[in-house]
Amino acid sequence: MPGEEFEVNVVERDDGDTIIELTGTVNRMAKESLEAAYEATGGARVLLDFSKVDYINSTGIAVIVGVLAMARAENRVVGAYGLSDHYREVFQITRLADFMTIYDDETAAVTAGA
Repeated sequence: MPGEEFEVNVVERDDGDTIIELTGTVNRMAKESLEAAYEATGGARVLLDFSKVDYINSTGIAVIVGVLAMARAENRVVGAYGLSDHYREVFQITRLADFMTIYDDETAAVTAGA
């Protein structure tokens, strides 16, 4: 059940972390803009904000795996927050959670990096 069209916004924090805010549906159409957003980040740690994501399909999972592969090749840390209980479970089942830290919210994510 796809919802809104995918949008991405990059927020550079003063502490050196970068937050990539995701909105809408994460599917194959998200690939180009999510990868471009990741490539535009500068810090050693990137946080993916899923709080405004309404749907992620299997190709969306593959897109996220691609970003994680890019980060791993650059020895960068990726975290995520704002996942619904359902998608938190999907990230566990697909083992995405093995390659990124999942936080409850932005405060927990930012505090963990301090």
